[in-house]
Amino acid sequence: MDGMPAGPAAAGLAGLNPLVWRRVEEGREDWEGFWAREARRLPWFRLWDRVFQPEPPSFRWFVGGLTNLAYNALDVHLERDWGGHAALIALNERGERQVFTYAQLAHQVRRVAAALRGLGVQRGDRVAIYMPTIPEAIATMLACARIGAIHLVVFAGFGSAALAQRLQLAGARVLVTADVTWRKGRAVDLWQLAQAALESPGCPVERAVVLARSGRPLPLRAGRDMTWEAFLAFAADGSPDVEVMEANEPAFILATSGTTAQPKLVVHSQGAYQVGVYNAATMAFGLRPGDVWWSTSDIGWIVGHGYIVYAPLLVGCTTIAYEGALDYPGPETFYRILEENRVTGLFTAPTAVRMLMAYGAEPARRFDLDAVERVFCAGEVLNPPAWDWLQNQVFGGRVPVIDHWWQTETGAPVIGNPYGLGLLPIKPGSGGIALPGRQVEVRTPDGAPCGPGEKGVLVITRPFPGLTATLWGDPERYAGDYWGRIPGVYFTGDAAAMDEDGYVWFSGRSDELIKIAGHRIGTIEVETAFLRHPAVAEAGVTARPDPVRGEVIVAFIVLKKGHDPSPALREELVATVRRHLGPVAVIGDVHFVPLLPKTRSGKIMRRVLKAVVLDRDPGDISTIEDEGAVEQARQAWQAMRASLGGPAGGEGVGS
Repeated sequence: MDGMPAGPAAAGLAGLNPLVWRRVEEGREDWEGFWAREARRLPWFRLWDRVFQPEPPSFRWFVGGLTNLAYNALDVHLERDWGGHAALIALNERGERQVFTYAQLAHQVRRVAAALRGLGVQRGDRVAIYMPTIPEAIATMLACARIGAIHLVVFAGFGSAALAQRLQLAGARVLVTADVTWRKGRAVDLWQLAQAALESPGCPVERAVVLARSGRPLPLRAGRDMTWEAFLAFAADGSPDVEVMEANEPAFILATSGTTAQPKLVVHSQGAYQVGVYNAATMAFGLRPGDVWWSTSDIGWIVGHGYIVYAPLLVGCTTIAYEGALDYPGPETFYRILEENRVTGLFTAPTAVRMLMAYGAEPARRFDLDAVERVFCAGEVLNPPAWDWLQNQVFGGRVPVIDHWWQTETGAPVIGNPYGLGLLPIKPGSGGIALPGRQVEVRTPDGAPCGPGEKGVLVITRPFPGLTATLWGDPERYAGDYWGRIPGVYFTGDAAAMDEDGYVWFSGRSDELIKIAGHRIGTIEVETAFLRHPAVAEAGVTARPDPVRGEVIVAFIVLKKGHDPSPALREELVATVRRHLGPVAVIGDVHFVPLLPKTRSGKIMRRVLKAVVLDRDPGDISTIEDEGAVEQARQAWQAMRASLGGPAGGEGVGS
């Protein structure tokens, strides 16, 4: 496996950091005791009667425990005299900046909570939030958790059809939105999209709240729609009091952000999610009170829920919420935010790293980045070339750049490097080890254990707090998709291998493995090999049928600025992949495209590339960042077929 060094022996790793391995052993040998101790690090109104209760294929944590996620994120800090500390810094690409102390944010949350109650929202009601990453959206999330309502955040980049689908699946009574958001200087009319969703057949929404930001008049339907100011007036009729919640009552539901065609609404609870996200915040990321923490994600994704909103506030950090593109009006925006806010901890996506990498390291050198202590990445594998660029060219080898892995369903990291306990050796290209309290294995599709370095699928062998216990309204799908594929274990769907030290190396989705002449090769391995060429900014690969080998690789390549497509460059790229992966990596076609089809959370939609190559309908692409990427890929593929006079074949490298 390319980029998978043997590393020091496990005993050597234990010697380097005995605390990490002691915690790993605690989580394995005294699993319930480990999580009980972690849960006691947070305040509870009442402790639980039972730590863990299996209800196959589901389960419950901290049964009978009483808590409130929003109370622990805000009110607890006021009681500790932390109210004057900065809780939230809200920034956007237009240069606007707002700072809220813990006391100010708590005041805003109480107003929104009282307004929701005044509007008639009750415990268990669903409130949809279709807003960019702005203070009002964060206050609404926290207000819902405070009163026991269940929030559903819908990413503000989605269109009306995707919004309507999620409103119906959730049965949302209230929609809170904004009239406009801005991205790369362009205004996006959210209210127009929201209105179309509200008028769709079967829409369950009774009241819609719209925050006016553009200054233009808003068309409102009488009896249903109201402005943000009119909504806050309902606070006079409601109570902001905290709802005492049983640990397993839902806090929020969220559609998976991945590349599968059909969204699933994952449920996260008030208690178990809180414990899991706090544990990972302190153990994996090393969050501590006073940190200035920037997660560059969006609140529409699980990363935004956990590591823009809930975890930093539970810990007592200052969290940064940014609305807009990281490279608008130029890449300097990203580095300026780090410098001006003295960011100590950064969490970003490999997609963002590769995007910045295309501009080179020169913009970074114009800014003082000395406050940054550690950097984390997740979303897709941080390929070694991108890791090396960020680690050594941007940060000069001064701070650790750490990859990790998780899903919407897990709520928080599962695989990582436990920075908060002490850094283990970084193996570029690996997601790290199973964090303490999380138990994973790599299995074959029929459930047999894989040996060191052998590819299979990553499974979770025991639940942990934060792992979703069901899907909203679809427990049968939850049982089948997650616990039915390999009976008795949670099926992640990600292809991986584990080395002798316990480090996990991901290859892509298990259903995206490319099978060439009996050999199985991961999409991420091939993309990483392409990225080793200095001209490549991004690579997305899939497979097409081949009469001799079964399948061969089809690659779609985005070049860095200053590099142009040419036959010679194609040959160089093929040679680079062959050099790193060997002759088994048979490249059928190489296509140069200006952009790849990706979800708005930054994941390459390889199923869309597959559909283009096989001339199929790509299915639901509501999560795609730019629909033009599909047409660009299709045009490149069709041009190649036309140049060959028919269907593709052989070992050519495209046109």
